Amino acid sequence: MPGQTLNLPVMGVVLQVHIPSRADKPESSPPKQCGHENLLPAPVVLSSVHELDLFRCFQPVLAHVQMLWELMLLGEPLVVLAPSPAVSSEMVLALTSCLQPLKFCCDYRPYFTVHDSEFKEFTTRTQAPPNVVLGVTNPFFIKTLQHWPHILRIGEPRMSGDLPKQVKLKKPSRLKTLDTKPGLYTAYTAHLHRDKALLRRLLKGLQRERPSDLLSALLRRHLLELTQSFIIPLEHYMASLMPLQKSITPWKTPPQIRPFRQDDFLRSLEHSGPQLTCMLKGDWLGLYRRFFKSPHFDGWYRQRHKEMAQKLEALHLEAICEANIEIWMKDKSEVEVVDLVLKLRERLVRAQGHQLPVKEATMKRARLYIETVVRSLPMDLQVVLCSP
Repeated sequence: MPGQTLNLPVMGVVLQVHIPSRADKPESSPPKQCGHENLLPAPVVLSSVHELDLFRCFQPVLAHVQMLWELMLLGEPLVVLAPSPAVSSEMVLALTSCLQPLKFCCDYRPYFTVHDSEFKEFTTRTQAPPNVVLGVTNPFFIKTLQHWPHILRIGEPRMSGDLPKQVKLKKPSRLKTLDTKPGLYTAYTAHLHRDKALLRRLLKGLQRERPSDLLSALLRRHLLELTQSFIIPLEHYMASLMPLQKSITPWKTPPQIRPFRQDDFLRSLEHSGPQLTCMLKGDWLGLYRRFFKSPHFDGWYRQRHKEMAQKLEALHLEAICEANIEIWMKDKSEVEVVDLVLKLRERLVRAQGHQLPVKEATMKRARLYIETVVRSLPMDLQVVLCSP
């Protein structure tokens, strides 16, 4: 069941697996379990079975991590040209994971080849490149994907402990030959200033041979806090569009969620913007304006609007269950009463399927209401409504 933690014994080892529920946030810490503090060997905690060594993946592009974060946030088309399928795949997966907890809503291909069915679609020059992150190894793609706005070419990985040679920012016009040097080929100008203090800490940690997992955790936390600082103002504004609970009455259609007005949101940033939680300076307004045109804003907004609509339905169901249904039925026709039964049943089914955030007590009361209403109807209707 979603939300439960299972103990799975396998060959003398106990795997404790937490099954995520809809309420869990992506990449959230697993719940702490009692009684395991003194186990030997100490338990190993993985927040995800596919967790990447983020620092190792981003070593050659540490100086441009924030620019790459912006490109991912805006859903920009990006090609990663790497020396091997492994490096290509890991870099693409690292890029798509750097927006957490924001869901990545674009397409991505960790290892794309000339034999893929979308080869013609992705290489055509008759239309703008799609919102895709492509990982490739064949230098042939430098020519065929030359029209893409952002191309990241990575060199051969260095030995562990060596200072990474940082790729340089280069204009797309420099991308002409098949032996193009490593670099980030883009005309994009970052909206936010680079966090130089973070870069110094990471490079110093590498020089002192700090464990890669510690440096990955530092980098992951920085990206997480950056994304949260960007998203929190959106979440606050979206929450303000929700109707007040006191406006929800049992026998009327619930009020509508107010529309998201971009200008109103941008004005709200003056007193509740990302500057409250993030020290980075830059053109936050410009970044939000471009974000509104991206697939990630569309995906985020649709998901939040859906959750709010479900919350409205749940609050409306609670209001019905707290009302005196017998008084309501006195002057209602059989058609209206049957309609109420069908609507209550439909919401119960959705609540049992975790599609509505309804409390167990509310569900129990709704079932009693249905029984009360059905008993008040003529026998022929009772038979119809009680039939499986």
